[in-house]
Amino acid sequence: MDPALGPVFALVHSPLVGPATWTPVAGRLAARGHEACVADLTGLGASGPPYWPAAVDAVRRALAGVPEERPVVVVAHSNAGRYVPVLCDGLARTGRGVAGRIFVDARLPGADDPAAEAEFLDHLRTLADPAGVLPRWTDWFPAADLGALIPDERTRRAVVEEQPRLPLSCYEQSLSLPVPAGWDDGPAAYVLFSEAYEDQARRARERGWPVYHLPGGHLHQVVAPDAVADTLLSTVPAYHRRDGHRGA
Repeated sequence: MDPALGPVFALVHSPLVGPATWTPVAGRLAARGHEACVADLTGLGASGPPYWPAAVDAVRRALAGVPEERPVVVVAHSNAGRYVPVLCDGLARTGRGVAGRIFVDARLPGADDPAAEAEFLDHLRTLADPAGVLPRWTDWFPAADLGALIPDERTRRAVVEEQPRLPLSCYEQSLSLPVPAGWDDGPAAYVLFSEAYEDQARRARERGWPVYHLPGGHLHQVVAPDAVADTLLSTVPAYHRRDGHRGA
């Protein structure tokens, strides 16, 4: 394959955080000769329900400067995993080919999979203000926990400052995400960081997808971007690689 037609990584962050959670990995991929675009979903909550079309538009905007003939590898972190079917469908509708789907410490899509379990949703309702808007995600837990999750102060500040405040309805409308048939046709893989997502990794294995384990916290991509970039490259078929990289 002509290297100029190799796949582009579309890095999609959780709606609760922002592009800074993927920017370090995008830089590492670029240094290895691979193009990566980071979608910005921070405006999703302001779009109003249903929220998923705003996610599709954000990924399309991130890829706006990329020729349509370039295949795309969709890489979704955390709750963005639930958006993968509509993202793939949205890209296909604009003529873009999806070369792969990589779930990174992410929720897997499912027609009956809620955005938040009932008990956790009850907890979120106690956090929301009278207008039904949630605090920033990092305000949901003690500052010491965040320090352990992102030890570097500069990186931690960048992640905290760009977080949106999502409406509670993003979680209450738990079954509004369509799951188009055939969304998972083609290569897919799962990258596991934290214990909290072991069940999701198990579901990926049951689908026959390869699972890569990089032990760390839920935002391990900002802590170890080199290792995460190398792992993403390990999931891509050899005929798509530009640098002869081989995964473990």
